[in-house]
Amino acid sequence: MAAVFFHHVIGDLTVGKPEIAELHDADTLATAARAIAASPEGAVPVWRAREAPDEPPSGARFVGMISAVDIAAFVATAADGDRAMREAAVGEVVQPNPELLREVDPGTRLIDALELMRNGVKRLLLRKNGSWTGLTKRFSMLYDGKWIKSSDSASASSPSSSSMHLCSPVAVSSVDRFCCLAREDILRFLIGCLGALAPIPLSRICTLGAINPNYCHVEASAPAMEAIQKIPRDPCGVAVVETMPDGVRKIIGDISAYKLWKCDYVAAAWALANLSAGQFVIGADENGSTPISAFLELPINSSIVEEAEPGRSPRLKKFSSRSIGFLNSQANQARSMYRGRSAPLTCRSTSSLAAVMAQMLSHRATHVWVTDADAEEDGVLVGVVGYIDILGAVTKNV
Repeated sequence: MAAVFFHHVIGDLTVGKPEIAELHDADTLATAARAIAASPEGAVPVWRAREAPDEPPSGARFVGMISAVDIAAFVATAADGDRAMREAAVGEVVQPNPELLREVDPGTRLIDALELMRNGVKRLLLRKNGSWTGLTKRFSMLYDGKWIKSSDSASASSPSSSSMHLCSPVAVSSVDRFCCLAREDILRFLIGCLGALAPIPLSRICTLGAINPNYCHVEASAPAMEAIQKIPRDPCGVAVVETMPDGVRKIIGDISAYKLWKCDYVAAAWALANLSAGQFVIGADENGSTPISAFLELPINSSIVEEAEPGRSPRLKKFSSRSIGFLNSQANQARSMYRGRSAPLTCRSTSSLAAVMAQMLSHRATHVWVTDADAEEDGVLVGVVGYIDILGAVTKNV
């Protein structure tokens, strides 16, 4: 099993990856929304503008990550959502965090890249050309305790826990091309190596310790904006729950970056500002036949209803679940009967790790909520599985 991590280098995962398209801190939120729709994990890196036209991407110019949640939350506090999308700059919304990206050499061992991501790095910046030949080197940069020398670079110093992850001192030219690897790319590579990782992929997530019991949640009756304020950075999602008389929590939905991945941010912002968390995740009928007041806990704030543009109807006291990326929610039925794209992505505590990995990749999700397999009722929440938990499980014995 360990051979997968030690005999592969991170450059193996760059085959077919497109060249990085930079989103700058001076770009508008509308530009960021288009970039997020084309990216994994519902988030994109933000860079400072180049001082020179041929200046390459680098960790020094990286600002942080902006997600769909960040945009929706910002627009929800704006007086004019459409105007905020058109005119507000990404720099006003993004939270600076240079630790989320690390520039690495393509010859870095896969195990070292996994360790970086387990420690909080969400993107790896790699050069797609240069001294690396594109062929896996046995034990990668480190072989028999010595650094492999490159014909295009000087000998590196003795390896240490930090230097193993840094770029090798290769000169950067104006023709160099860079790409970014996300944790989703790592997961796709690992799911292609299930045989080599046996027996871990077929083991239950509860026996692997992959379930994180310290999940973030909010009551369905709480304001949706309260849920936004509680969302952690990783995984970027909060469970919307109903607490039963016996104290157990039943999940009815979630508010997360991947749920808002390709949404109408103005409509989502209106819903965040006016609805409860339960209303937000359940939505309303596509034809508008079910008014929000039918299951309303919070009053509608009519002060932020937008004026209609020519040929466009104003946003009144209803919103369509399709407008925030959901399908017909059939909100007139009981919440427990709800099915659709807005339904939370769940698995059982007895599910195999391979099944959870496939579930995340097929939905392009950043996390899966875990329900109790032994509970008499469905939807009893016990934890969450995210990228960090999966990476920890597959490398636990390496």
